[in-house]
Amino acid sequence: MIKNIKIRNFAIIENTEVEFNDGLNIITGETGAGKSIVIEAVSLALGSRADTAFVRSGCDKATVQMVVDNDGSEYIITREVSANGRSTCRINDEIVTLGRLSGLCKSLADIHGQYDHQSLLNPDNHIRLVDLYRKDIITPAKDSVARLFGDYTHLNSELARLRDRSAEDQRQKDFMSYELQELREARLMEGEDEELEAKISLLQNSERIYENLAGAYQVASDSDFSLLSAMKQVSDMLAETSGYTAQLKELSERITGLYYEYEDACSEIRDCRDKTVFDPAELDIAISRADLINRLKAKHGKTIPELLEYADELEKRLSGLENADDEIKSLETEIKKTGIALSEACSKLSEVRKEAASQLEELISRQLRQLNFNDSAFAIDFRKAESFSADGNDIVEFLITTNRGEPLKPLSRIASGGEMSRIMLAFKKVIGDYDDIPTMIFDEIDSGISGIAASVVVRKLHEISQSHQIICFTHLPQIAAFGTNNYRISKHSDDSMTYTTIEALDRNEKIAEIARLLGGENITETTLASAEELINASK
Repeated sequence: MIKNIKIRNFAIIENTEVEFNDGLNIITGETGAGKSIVIEAVSLALGSRADTAFVRSGCDKATVQMVVDNDGSEYIITREVSANGRSTCRINDEIVTLGRLSGLCKSLADIHGQYDHQSLLNPDNHIRLVDLYRKDIITPAKDSVARLFGDYTHLNSELARLRDRSAEDQRQKDFMSYELQELREARLMEGEDEELEAKISLLQNSERIYENLAGAYQVASDSDFSLLSAMKQVSDMLAETSGYTAQLKELSERITGLYYEYEDACSEIRDCRDKTVFDPAELDIAISRADLINRLKAKHGKTIPELLEYADELEKRLSGLENADDEIKSLETEIKKTGIALSEACSKLSEVRKEAASQLEELISRQLRQLNFNDSAFAIDFRKAESFSADGNDIVEFLITTNRGEPLKPLSRIASGGEMSRIMLAFKKVIGDYDDIPTMIFDEIDSGISGIAASVVVRKLHEISQSHQIICFTHLPQIAAFGTNNYRISKHSDDSMTYTTIEALDRNEKIAEIARLLGGENITETTLASAEELINASK
């Protein structure tokens, strides 16, 4: 239940605080006093979207703080809205997301206003109310349907994808076969293009390379006056003197080492010369191979490793074409099997829904009779949808007649505004006993009603308040008289600002407020006596 709410710098509310209690809390006030603003503040604390328009003119931020009790656990909920657009949510001083706050508040309080009337008129919401009534047996059945529907939808999507891919592959089969053959016949190898580039460069310059190598070898060692012969003589001469001093020995060894290294280099020059052969046929073959590889690379926009991978993919797709029909048939069998299971689950869901709907019909009809619909009849109509959904394949609509002898018709075509307030209250009484929400806040519950209808509505509110905390905003004295706790919203202005406040009323103030609702500005002894009589009659 809501124990306390503090509102600061919210629209025309500067600073006000209200203590709520169990039972029926009634809030009254003049039209335009700020009732809607208080509703907005409570909605904000319960997790509605913030708006900078909530911030009082000239202030940096608006704050709404609410203390609630839920099964013995106390929560302090705080919402702050800054003029710059920033919004902060806190639970017990811990900053939380709006989603977490909304999740908590859904189990704490529910606000019912004119929107609920519109929601009740929309057939799309009727199935939700049936499911809420017996959620203990309906929710598991719905979960089973939702799981199977997810599987069914996924399998059909996969089948459509497979069929599209298979059809596309069939159209491309000849082309893919040609490309695969072309790539396989090319016998590509990673790094081959780089090796060919080096080989072609070598073959194209082989004649000049041979001439230079032959000339170098001739000068280096292939004559009596070559560098190698000269180095040999120097080495031999130093070797004869190496025994005289350590320095000569070291110098001889260095020259001898250079001689052998140079001799080895000359042998390598000779080998390179002998291997260098200019072969125009080999060059043509290398150029032709390089052209083939470059053409394939340019055609597909891929490197050799990517071409090899692409060839494997083509081979796999072509192989898959042979198995596509089997895969499609297997998937169709799985879809049929899942569809049967889904249909059976929907049937079971429909059964428990109809069982719940039958009970709900009786309870709503009973509540309607208690709300002075003595000649009414209420029924819940079921039709089959053309397709499955995660909620099954039921179309549910509430039918009603408020006059004896008249046929049942959709709710939206029968009920007047005043009737809708009572019908909505009948649903709240029944559903409220099962949704475990401790606090109900009613705005505009008295819309379109008066006289006897107002009396039966307030008695129903009083009945609901025995098991729920009720906070009700009203203009009707019949409803205000039943309040376990009464409050008044008032508005006043000074030279620069307007202020709205909420105050709890004692018995004498409650009598005076109800007298105002009865007689307006002219409160007489008669209206005061009438107000007290209303209060006494509510006991």
